[in-house]
Amino acid sequence: MTDNDPKYVFHSWSAQATLNPVNVVRGEGSTFWDEAGKSYLDFSSQLVNLNLGHQHPDLVQAIQTQAGALATIQPAMASDVRGELARRVVEVTGGHFAKVFFTNGGADANENAIRMARLVTGKRKVLTMYRSYHGNTTTAITATGDPRRWANEPADPSVVHFFGPYLYRSAFYASTPEEESQRALEHLEQTIILEGASTIGAILIETIVGTNGVLIPPPGYLAGVRELCDKYGIVWIADEVMVGFGRVGEWFAWQADGGAQPDLITFAKGINSGYVPLGGVVISERISQHFDNTVFPGGLTYSGHPLACAAGVATFDAFERDGILARVKDLGERIVRPTLEGWLETHPSVGEVRGTGLFWAVELVRDRETREPLVPFNAAGPANAPMVAFAAAAKAGGVWPFTHFNRLHVAPPLVITEDELVRGLGVLGEALNVADAEVAS
Repeated sequence: MTDNDPKYVFHSWSAQATLNPVNVVRGEGSTFWDEAGKSYLDFSSQLVNLNLGHQHPDLVQAIQTQAGALATIQPAMASDVRGELARRVVEVTGGHFAKVFFTNGGADANENAIRMARLVTGKRKVLTMYRSYHGNTTTAITATGDPRRWANEPADPSVVHFFGPYLYRSAFYASTPEEESQRALEHLEQTIILEGASTIGAILIETIVGTNGVLIPPPGYLAGVRELCDKYGIVWIADEVMVGFGRVGEWFAWQADGGAQPDLITFAKGINSGYVPLGGVVISERISQHFDNTVFPGGLTYSGHPLACAAGVATFDAFERDGILARVKDLGERIVRPTLEGWLETHPSVGEVRGTGLFWAVELVRDRETREPLVPFNAAGPANAPMVAFAAAAKAGGVWPFTHFNRLHVAPPLVITEDELVRGLGVLGEALNVADAEVAS
C-alpha cells in the first residue's frame, strides 16, 4: 500500500492517527483479499450492504452496459432504467405503495422521508428509538439513538427518543415477548401523549434494529405502532436501509410481521449492493397524492443515477433467477440458527443469540446470570480490549467479523455458499474462546 491513503484520506468515525486500514485489492463473491494476498470471508458484507457479494458479474455488466448507453442524466428528466427500477420496487412492496423517490443513500432517504411526513401532517416532531442508527446528516444523526449522536448535538431539536422492545435487556421488566410488546407499546403511547400528539409528525423505526443489536420486534409490536399512528395522525416511517432487499429473506422485513404497513419505507444498501450509491423512499398512495399539486421541496443532483439504477435492476433479475429470498431463509434456519444456538451450550461468554435469515447477533457477556456485557456500553481503548482480541482472532482465521459494543453480528453476503458459511461460522466459534477466557477470569 502506498502512503496516499493515510496521508490524504480522511476516514469516517475515526481518530485519524490511530488508523491502519487493510488495503483491499480484490474481491469475489463472499471473499476479499488484501495486498499481501490474505483472504477474508466477508461476514459483515462490508457495511451490511454487499448483499450480492463482491464483483457480481451481472451487476458489473449492467453498469458497463448503461455507461455505454447513457452514463448520467439529471433527475428532472425521465430515464428508462430509473423508471424500471421504481416499478419493480413498488411491485415487490405491494399494498398501498405507489411511487419511489430516489436518493444517494440511507441518510438522505431518512431526511427526505421525515420531510415528507412533516409536510403532510403539518407537525414537526419525530419519535425514534434510543437503540438505532439512521444516518449522518443533520436530522438523521439526531434521530439516531446510539452514541454517534452525542458529539453532533444539538442538531434537530424536534427529535424525541423512546425505548423500543429489547427483551434480553428489557426496560419494562418484561419476562415474555408478549409482555415486552405490550409494555413497549404502552411506553410509546405515553411518550406520544406527554410530547403532544398534535406536535408529532412521524415515528421512525428500524423494522429490525441493525447495528444496535439485531432486535426483532416481538409479536404485535409493529401492528401496535400502526394502530398508534392511525389513532394520533402520525406517519410511520420504516427504516429498511439495512434489512431491506433480502437480508432476512423478504424484500422488506416488515412484510414478515403480519401485514401492518408503514406509510413510508426508506432503503439503500441492498438495492444494488452499493456498487453505485443509491437509496430511496417508497411512498404510499396517500402521501404521494398530497404532492400531486403541492411542490415537494427536495431533490438531489444524482437522484436515481442511471448507473446505480442499472445495478438495481440487475439485482432484481439476480434475486428472481437465483431464488435469493428462499435460500436466505433456508441458510438462516438450517445452518446459522442451530450453529449459533449451539454456542449457548459450548461458550460461556454467549448470553443470547437472535436473528433471522442472514442477519444475527450474539450477545457476549461476562456473566450469564447478571447479563453483564463483555465490555461496557460504548467501550473504547483498554475497556474494549476483549472485543478487539475476539475480532483479531476471527481475522487471523480468515473471517472479517462485524462487531459492535459487546456483540458479534453475523451478516455475510446473501450469495455465500453453504461451505463458506459453515467454514466462517467455525472460525467465529473458535474465536469465541478468546471471549470465554474473559469469563473464566
